[in-house]
Amino acid sequence: MQCIKAAKTPIRALLFSLMAVIAVPASAEFNLPSLGDTSSSIMSREQEYQLGRAWLSMLRGSVRTLEDPLLKDYIESHVFGLVETSQLDDRRLTFVAINSPQLNAFAAPGGIIGVNGGLFLHAHIEAEFASVMAHELAHLSQRHFARGLQHQQQTRIPLMTAMLASIILAASGGGDAGFAALASTQAAAIQEQRRFSRQNEQEADRIGLLNLKQAGFDPHAMPNMFERLAKLSRFSRTPPEFLLTHPVSQSRIADSRNRAGQLSNDGRLDSLYYQMMRARVQLFYEDSPGRAAQRFRALLDQHEGEHSAARYGLALALIRGGQYEAAEEELEPLLAEHPNNIAVQLARVELDNSRNQLDGALARLDRLLQAQPDNYPLLNAKADVLLRKRDYSAAERVTDRLARLRPEDPDVWYLVSEIRGLAKNILGVHQARAEYFMLAGDLDQADQQLEQALKLADNFVVSSRINARQEEVARRREIIKSF
Repeated sequence: MQCIKAAKTPIRALLFSLMAVIAVPASAEFNLPSLGDTSSSIMSREQEYQLGRAWLSMLRGSVRTLEDPLLKDYIESHVFGLVETSQLDDRRLTFVAINSPQLNAFAAPGGIIGVNGGLFLHAHIEAEFASVMAHELAHLSQRHFARGLQHQQQTRIPLMTAMLASIILAASGGGDAGFAALASTQAAAIQEQRRFSRQNEQEADRIGLLNLKQAGFDPHAMPNMFERLAKLSRFSRTPPEFLLTHPVSQSRIADSRNRAGQLSNDGRLDSLYYQMMRARVQLFYEDSPGRAAQRFRALLDQHEGEHSAARYGLALALIRGGQYEAAEEELEPLLAEHPNNIAVQLARVELDNSRNQLDGALARLDRLLQAQPDNYPLLNAKADVLLRKRDYSAAERVTDRLARLRPEDPDVWYLVSEIRGLAKNILGVHQARAEYFMLAGDLDQADQQLEQALKLADNFVVSSRINARQEEVARRREIIKSF
């Protein structure tokens, strides 16, 4: 049975217009605010959390996302590493990787972290990537959204409420009305952003720099990244999305460089694993595997064969171009040198899958899972191999485990629904589809799937679970209406 993914609606501009005014400071001071005080009287942490989840479901239903488990796992583990040394109290984070080569990253209320694939293209080393993530975490830790609402209430300009209502209206089917409503608030929103964003961005820079240093990275990566962004702005007619909400000025660069200079620069700059993730993204956005292979081979030749990330990218490009023997030649030294690198191991699994050597791929995955039984990319790869082997019952057991580990991941629920359909678990199909549609922002479809599941329920326990999910759909619908 096929589970049709939620249709993407053309409201991306609306959604990112929200991000343009999402972080507005409450004062001109750069000291840490007294959180839980006046800002919490405007919006509690729990309200902010619920708002963020509602907004995220609409975003997922409106933009294309990256479904690469390795890339998603890297983003999550990397940011959680930064969280450990951040000022963030509420650590219920959710991530979304957006399928766009444009440079952008954002933080939305309630712990939403968004990353465009293009950030990997423009952040040349891991410390630069970390500097952007530390900056976004600072927006969350300082609760810039709630503080912005406080300012707007004081000045009686409820821009965020109006923009949220416009976005929700467009997302729920009233597209033209939503665009019209947005237009009436956009000019004022831009004016407010220009007035206060500079102070807000400086605060996030300064707190992010401290977080970057405490997490073990070289803080100079932040001003270096800003300088590259400034060059992009100068030499491009259309600045990257990131620069529309994070304008970079020479004073901002100088301020961040001065502050970085006050911190020691003995932190790390890069890692092989980050460069491998960059190679995956570069391959994804290349015109063809053949052209990607040429570029990775040139990079490898330039470093006289001593560039593991380029070799990794070359191996992937050769696999996807059907040159299996050449890909194996590139993978052999990588496997020998980096036997515990999951990205390299999964490249070998991909090669075995392409050759239809499924037993070897499955054996390799089982060995790796003995050491890391809950690893998301490994479990996802095992489900894929079992699906190719048409062992649907075993694949269902693996994806059910994934769903327990990642209940907020729509990609996982989509896979669960597909495999349950092949395993003839029709009740399970409807339940998984309902979870997918809830996360993708299509509550009507979620309701329909739960109604179908309830008709198939054959005992009280199952019926009770379905009723509970119906109540959750109703609760989410009320949250959206309340905005």
